[in-house]
Amino acid sequence: MDHQPPNNDHSLRISLSTLQFLLKDYHPRDFTIRMWDGTVWEQEAGQPSRYTMVIRHPGALRRMFLPASERAMGEAYVYDDFDIEGNLESALSMAEYLFGLRLKPADRIRLAARLLRLPTHRSPRAGRQSASLSGAVHSLERDRRAVTYHYNTSNDFFALYLDERMVYSCAYFAAPDQDLDAAQERKLNYVCRKLRLRPGDRLLDIGCGWGGLIIHAAEKFGVTALGITLSEPQATLARERIRRAGLQDRCRVEVGDYRELEPPGSFDKVASIGMVEHVGERMLPTYFTHCRRLLRPGGVFLNHGIAHQKLNPHGSSFSQAFVFPDSEPVPIDVSTRAAEQSGFEIRDIESLREHYALTLRHWVDRLERNHEEAVRRTDEATYRTWKLFMSASAYQFEAGSYNIYQTLLVKPDHGKSGLPLTREDWY
Repeated sequence: MDHQPPNNDHSLRISLSTLQFLLKDYHPRDFTIRMWDGTVWEQEAGQPSRYTMVIRHPGALRRMFLPASERAMGEAYVYDDFDIEGNLESALSMAEYLFGLRLKPADRIRLAARLLRLPTHRSPRAGRQSASLSGAVHSLERDRRAVTYHYNTSNDFFALYLDERMVYSCAYFAAPDQDLDAAQERKLNYVCRKLRLRPGDRLLDIGCGWGGLIIHAAEKFGVTALGITLSEPQATLARERIRRAGLQDRCRVEVGDYRELEPPGSFDKVASIGMVEHVGERMLPTYFTHCRRLLRPGGVFLNHGIAHQKLNPHGSSFSQAFVFPDSEPVPIDVSTRAAEQSGFEIRDIESLREHYALTLRHWVDRLERNHEEAVRRTDEATYRTWKLFMSASAYQFEAGSYNIYQTLLVKPDHGKSGLPLTREDWY
């Protein structure tokens, strides 16, 4: 029996026949596939190609589909086993189709046999590596490592694609063509108005990032603000931005976990913008109970977070491995139930789904325009990780399988909410 590795012609035939089998029922036929030797599989004549999938080497499909999981395909993209020329978001409908295939057992066996006949590609996996965490999930120390895996990547890297305030959450657009800086300022104003901030209010921002909200709230609404983050590099830059704004007497940032904050009743208003996804479903009662405890009676809490309609539908998650380890976005009813059971009264829920798709497309465009600088500040694998996860997120928000909600909660004071009868002042 011949144990020599398959030659390129043999691998080419296997790879092309495998792709043709997997994609025989996929529509629209708006793509081209180019193999490592230049061979091109084109679609129907006259059908414009929106993107080209480039298969980099004879073992690429083995990397992409063994095992059959979201993580395997994502990792193959990150380490350039295959590439997408053109708009990456356009190619994600093909990925979704492939993940949704329900092959007969005999076809699964034949497919695995084909893939195992392709060579094992042993090129080094340089650059960003998958997260490796230990300890109890959502313990203080593990949460710290999970969060800093993402947010300690590089302040300079994040600055390449975020707005001038470095707001790392969904913007709020007046129109689809509004620029990102204006939409993020509009979002900060909207959050402050929803909280009905007043001069002298004590504001807590849980997961404050680089300080965009607390600086804006202190400058424009006259509050005294504390931001907390688990990332020391974020806190260092946030403190520098506070110093440059001359707000040291009204703004400060601390490195710490929300569970470590004391004493009760310390704040008039609390905001959590894009942090609740890191809490974990089983920890939601602790999260809401502690946030309620930090508020004075009549205090208001704005909880802004992503909700998934389906949790991890495609096997091993790429995001869990390379982007947000231990993150657990939950359906909106799960978080609102936990909030109510913790003693909060729900006053408003608003979906900003379309706004996040627009935000993510701005981020991807800015990142692509700064490709060389992004690689200089990090590495190619990190650049490709962010490009993939942000493009995939935009696709999912557009499709409606992800949503994002702002939930306004109040801690009643003997039944009194202290809120106006209408939302007129928000607008």
